[in-house]
Amino acid sequence: MPGRVSSRKPGTDSRRTTALSTYAIPDEGPSSALRVRICGLFGDAQRSTAGHRKLAVSLRKIQEECCYQSTHGRKQQAEEFGEDDFNVEVARCVIRLVNVKKTEGAGDRTVRFLGMFLKRAHDKDAALIPVAEAEEIHSLPETPSTRLTSHILSILVPLLGSKEKVVRYRATQLVAHIINSLDSVDDESYHSIRMGLLKRVRDKEPIIRVQAVLGLGRLAGNEGEEDQDDADSDNDDASGLLDKLLEVLQNDPSADVRRSLLLNLPLAPKTLPFLLERARDIDAATRRALYSRLLPALGDFRHLSLSMREKLLRWGLRDRDENVRKATGKLFRERWIEDCVGPTEVAEDGTPQQPAPPNLDGLLELLERIDVVNSAAGNGIATEAMKEFWSGRPDYRVAITFVDPFWDQLTPESVFVARSFNDFCKAGEDGKFEVLGEEKMPEVTKLAFFVQRYTNALVNCIRYNTTLSEGEQEEDTVEKEFVVEQLLHIAKALDYSDEIGRRKMFALLRETLAIAELPEEITKLVVDVLRGICGSEAAGEREFCGIVLEAVAEVHDNVMNDELPGENNDDSFHSARSELSDSTPTKAKAGRRDHGERGDNSEIDEATAIKEIMINMKCLHIAQCMLENVEGDLQQNIHLVTMLNNLVVPAVRSHEAPIRERGLLCLGLCCLLDKALAEENLTLFLHCFTKGHDALQVSALYILSDILTVHPNLVTADTVDPAVKKSVHKIFAKGLKAFEAPEVQSAATTALCKLMLTSVVCDEDLLKQLVALFFDPAVKENAAVTQALSYFLPVFCHSKRENMEMMAAIAATVIHNQINIADEMDEEEETIGVNVVGNMLVDWTDARKLVVHDAALIRWDEAGGKDAAAVNGDIHLTLAESLLERALTHGCSKEERKVLLTMLSKVYITSNTSAEKSQAVSDLVAEAIDGKVATDTATKNALNKLHLALTKIVGDARTIRPSIEDEAADPILGESESKMEEESDQGEAKMLVDEDAVISETQDTLLEELLEAEDEDI
Repeated sequence: MPGRVSSRKPGTDSRRTTALSTYAIPDEGPSSALRVRICGLFGDAQRSTAGHRKLAVSLRKIQEECCYQSTHGRKQQAEEFGEDDFNVEVARCVIRLVNVKKTEGAGDRTVRFLGMFLKRAHDKDAALIPVAEAEEIHSLPETPSTRLTSHILSILVPLLGSKEKVVRYRATQLVAHIINSLDSVDDESYHSIRMGLLKRVRDKEPIIRVQAVLGLGRLAGNEGEEDQDDADSDNDDASGLLDKLLEVLQNDPSADVRRSLLLNLPLAPKTLPFLLERARDIDAATRRALYSRLLPALGDFRHLSLSMREKLLRWGLRDRDENVRKATGKLFRERWIEDCVGPTEVAEDGTPQQPAPPNLDGLLELLERIDVVNSAAGNGIATEAMKEFWSGRPDYRVAITFVDPFWDQLTPESVFVARSFNDFCKAGEDGKFEVLGEEKMPEVTKLAFFVQRYTNALVNCIRYNTTLSEGEQEEDTVEKEFVVEQLLHIAKALDYSDEIGRRKMFALLRETLAIAELPEEITKLVVDVLRGICGSEAAGEREFCGIVLEAVAEVHDNVMNDELPGENNDDSFHSARSELSDSTPTKAKAGRRDHGERGDNSEIDEATAIKEIMINMKCLHIAQCMLENVEGDLQQNIHLVTMLNNLVVPAVRSHEAPIRERGLLCLGLCCLLDKALAEENLTLFLHCFTKGHDALQVSALYILSDILTVHPNLVTADTVDPAVKKSVHKIFAKGLKAFEAPEVQSAATTALCKLMLTSVVCDEDLLKQLVALFFDPAVKENAAVTQALSYFLPVFCHSKRENMEMMAAIAATVIHNQINIADEMDEEEETIGVNVVGNMLVDWTDARKLVVHDAALIRWDEAGGKDAAAVNGDIHLTLAESLLERALTHGCSKEERKVLLTMLSKVYITSNTSAEKSQAVSDLVAEAIDGKVATDTATKNALNKLHLALTKIVGDARTIRPSIEDEAADPILGESESKMEEESDQGEAKMLVDEDAVISETQDTLLEELLEAEDEDI
């Protein structure tokens, strides 16, 4: 903090002199007519902003009367006063403003009035300067307004270093507002302002830093190259202003400061990356300001790089704050589309007219600018962006049409427009837009022909590329694949009540699935569409499995026959019998290669082996896609049993690693459909994790997690072999320690969190390891693990009382391990403070935060309604007991004991606790006090506070017990009251039974919601 300014002047505010301790007002002398007029204007300005313009005009007239010669013949009232008198009176009003607190609205209104007046005065003075003279002057011309501004700034700049935060705030606010209201200031004022505001950037008060960056943001926009050249100087004040502001933008702890800089820094190539980086700011308002204010004002979005456009859309549309998502959607559908369609027409008066009418070409260009081929694949952001587009642009929904010429020349952008529009109409609330989608989209039969046409083009292109020799350029199939994928997405969402269209599409997809060259993503979509066409009932599922397995056999047989040397395989594709047999793409005839020209039999054998591997991989992929769409019992479906025995089991036993790994995935999917099969192969998946490489370990973890989720009795039943249960726990413990393989560690963490949330796995050692992993500094580089545990630990504890009790039991051990880790680490390494760990453990075990309380906590009032009862404090008693037991051991260090005892001050103890447990903890507290375990005031107070609370609870329990025994000793009174209590108990029992059912239903529903939310976040 800068030191006190040496010059002092006497002040006038007798009520508070400390606020102006760095600046004193000189003797003002008697009041004058000029002072009365100026003070009256400032007094009116602080009441409301409505009359500021009129008041600024009046103040300007007074300035002209004082600074310029009057043109009137009669003498004016203010002519006896000069320019210096006017400047002194205005500065006098400004000085009194620095003592006004931020909460006073009059201060802000006066600041605005002063800025408006100075801007008007500068403009008026500049208009009085002749044009020829203004052109000759290269520096800032000296006028009464510039002299007034310099006089005010010379008073305010020394106050920037005041010890009073109110004075610093108002002085900084006034300086920032003045330089933002004016076009330029003189050089002397510029350098003093720059230095003073730079010091205030490091002020401890966020409100002062906000005002400082508002002023420096304006200066940074006008900073010359000579200032930037001093950035490497050893003098801190001479270093680059823009670099300092960018550092503040990245590191300032106040969101208001970062947001102010975001909106006030100049838009330049140097600053743009730092500004766009705020899309990942921790403050939601700052992120929303970027999307709602900065990006719309940035100009044409096409100047941004492709990766930055995609990142901005992905970060904004998937933001956790709803307002940020809305701002991003509005930016995409209103601002970015206008850049592609064309600029908005502007009227003669400068006001923007209505946006340009819907334009399909502009929409296609917008999708091209965000690289729809890559951004729409899988879980890309283009799908979400177009959903926001259709929901916010009803004019495009009405104007867009999909006539036949549209489908003749499909591009990736145009087909994605159709696909996104169809998805939006199908997913609308209450079928609001379903009729609109049916009117604009083609019927099933016509769409089938489109799918057939573009699939033929894709397969022909793929086959042509296989015939090219080395060095010849291949045709790009990416866009063709994307077009076919989007058409299949449309087919997946159509209604197949039309039997003719259903048969057409069914026959087409059946033929298409048998094409060996079909890419995997298209194969998966074909299987998904076939599953929807066959229906969801059991008969439809059996038909679906039979059709897919026929395609698998056909792919295998045709490709193998196609590769046999010396044979003519003209009739190698007889299984495709349908009305589409002439036009559906089929396997090319044999004889493309002359194997006789290969003289080396080893090369032939190697090529044959590779081809066989590819065939098996293709067949297994089709089977995997089928198994992902099946839900029935494995043993009840003969097609699945056949596939398991003839395809999956041989693949698992294969010596080729790719085939074996994909066979394991298929086997895992089969285990989800049959419990006996899962129990039989559980050991196999455990062995795969133990002996496999990283990718296989990840697959094994996910398979085991899915199997145990579907069949929890495999590890929770009483008849389970303890060795199997121990092996399951062992692989998860090993996976959590795999720091050298981040993918394995994140997979193990995610899988174990899911299993523990569903109570499939309940093990204190694993929970202890998860908590230790959460606080381990070595895991900070693995964002997936950190994110999973950040969600899991509080949800796990607050969802069930048993989970919270488990966490309370391991708290002392966690603290001990954390202290050992901190002692082993170097001083330069960052670690989480032990006190922070203790606070989080206390919070996780707070029974008041349980989502579903015990039935014993429910009470009923006389009217039959629920009455909130005191929360059961046994969990924190358990926590206190474990902490005290650890603190009383001889191996407990002084630092650890201090942390443990400090945690006791935050435990929540109520009268609704177990008397026995309260007595046990009370004895431990008394032992700790007698043994003088606490060595400092904080820990002593914590022990005494807990001891008093427990003494009261134990004393109340002892006074209640004798009264109950006395009542039981009176036979007459006991008999009469026992009947009344029996009747009351019967009524309460009935109500509690009903309440138990409600609580059970609520708990199950809530747990499902928690698990769904966990899946989305993780």
